[in-house]
Amino acid sequence: MTKKKISSGAKKAQSLTTEKTAKNKPEPTHPRSVKSSTPTPKGKAQPKQAAQTNHRKNPVKIEGKEEKKLQAQQIKAEKKQKKLESKLEHKQKRLEKLAALKNKREERKQRRQEKKDMLKNESKQARLERKQEERNLKMQALVAKRKARAQEKQAKREHALRIKQQKREKQGERKRAPGFGGWLAAVIALGVTTLALGTMLTFGWLNMNGVQADMAMGQTSTLYELNSVIDNLDANLSKARVATSSYEQTKVLSDVAIQSEMAEVLLERLPLECNATQNLTSFINKMSDSSKKMLYDVAAGKALTESQKATIEYMYKVNGEMKQMVNELCSSCTLKDIVSAMKGNSSKISKSFDKIQNNVLTAPKEIQDGPFAESRLTSSAKYLQGFEEISAPRAEKMAQDYFSDYGVRKVNCDGESGGNLLELYNVTLKTDKGDFFAQISKRGGKLILFDSYKPCKQSNFSIERCVDIATDFLTKIGYEDMSAVWISENGTTCNINFAYKQQGVIVYPDVIKVKVCEERGIVTGIEALSYALNHTERNVKKASISKDDILNKLPSNVTLLGTRLALIPFNGSEVLTHEIYCSYGGREYYSYVDANSGEQIQILTVVGTKQGKALY
Repeated sequence: MTKKKISSGAKKAQSLTTEKTAKNKPEPTHPRSVKSSTPTPKGKAQPKQAAQTNHRKNPVKIEGKEEKKLQAQQIKAEKKQKKLESKLEHKQKRLEKLAALKNKREERKQRRQEKKDMLKNESKQARLERKQEERNLKMQALVAKRKARAQEKQAKREHALRIKQQKREKQGERKRAPGFGGWLAAVIALGVTTLALGTMLTFGWLNMNGVQADMAMGQTSTLYELNSVIDNLDANLSKARVATSSYEQTKVLSDVAIQSEMAEVLLERLPLECNATQNLTSFINKMSDSSKKMLYDVAAGKALTESQKATIEYMYKVNGEMKQMVNELCSSCTLKDIVSAMKGNSSKISKSFDKIQNNVLTAPKEIQDGPFAESRLTSSAKYLQGFEEISAPRAEKMAQDYFSDYGVRKVNCDGESGGNLLELYNVTLKTDKGDFFAQISKRGGKLILFDSYKPCKQSNFSIERCVDIATDFLTKIGYEDMSAVWISENGTTCNINFAYKQQGVIVYPDVIKVKVCEERGIVTGIEALSYALNHTERNVKKASISKDDILNKLPSNVTLLGTRLALIPFNGSEVLTHEIYCSYGGREYYSYVDANSGEQIQILTVVGTKQGKALY
């Protein structure tokens, strides 16, 4: 087969196609191909390669990269260091916690060992006394807690009443405020009337709707609060009659003690004379004391005696009468009655309290806080007659002198209280040994009452030492020739009754009650109202019948504990008697025999002998 001849033009086209294909063929990737002798065509590839070479060799950028690298390494090292420190801190805390737990275990172990040693060496009587003291402290803490809760509740109630009253007053002001046209018409209309009549009506309106209205509203709220407290007392006393478990008795008696104190405070706020509520206040005060003593007995694991149960029944009965009276008074009493009572006039309030005081309050002849502790026979303050009246600044100065050993920082007279029977200045004192509230008589500036707000927690002073402290204090404030006749302990407080002694005769109407804190060894309370009302120099005649004649008539099974001459209140007068303090059948009695006729005129049963005892 013969070859076909190709023309020169075709050859030229073929050579051009081959050259173009060679140009488009990719370069070999082998390193040797780079070093080929084939020349690199001029174009953009050569400058780009040169630019990349220059970028790698830029010292500024290399330095920046190195700096960032060092910073990253530094941050990493700091994080590592912090992590290590945190780990060490947690480890240290864990070790400290373990050490604290170990110390607590050691302390508990030591306390258990000390308790074991104490119990090993402690007598049975000492153990019983210690447990009783612990129970008493717990009960006192419980009573204080409930009292604080009750006071807080009362404060909230009073605040709510004040807010309500303020809102009512604002609403009344808005209702009374007329527009301009109405005001102008009112002025024109009033201009026609007489000036005297307009002035009188305006003054009466302002007086009634101003100060008197505010005071009357406050007294109304006090009456309603008293009604609520007496209702609560009725409920708790009814529970106390049937309560058998110690837990329920403790709970109920604590509430009775707190609520009776609240009732006493509210009763004193009412616009009544002292003699109108004297017996009622005394009953409420004794109800508080009786419930506290029963509470301590229950806390000590004792059962209530028949006498204590009878006392609960009596308190329930009298409180029920009070409840009925106060409920009726709240439903029928008006602002007019309140204002009348505030002015000292005879009112529905005073008549209601006179009725309950005269017809219901006949206390059983039992004593808890000493014989004739409440002896007020007169309607005037005999002791203060003849003294001049003092001013309020003078009362502050005398109060500061009475408490000169107490570190007095501030004395302030907060007004007056009392009535026709006895006018008093109310004084508050801030001292280094607690805050005090005192009442100084307007005549003579005698200290009639004071009380402390600082509690006593420990017993550092004996009863004998407390009697000496109280005697010295009475002598300092001007009450001389006083003899301690009765003493009782309430936790860490020592309560002492002093009676005036004249020619060797105990004068029971002239009683002063003193309270001494066994922790600090100071007098923290005094009540000298009976002394202020009754004290005077008596003409004491000699006894016609001797002590021996009286003692010879005593039964053989009666144990004599003490005897002395005593002037006692009896049927509205004072009688000279032989006081026979004796015991029979496990109970203690006071028998009073007329020193002139030989007739037994009074016999009292002692209640609560564990807390109180006579001093001879």
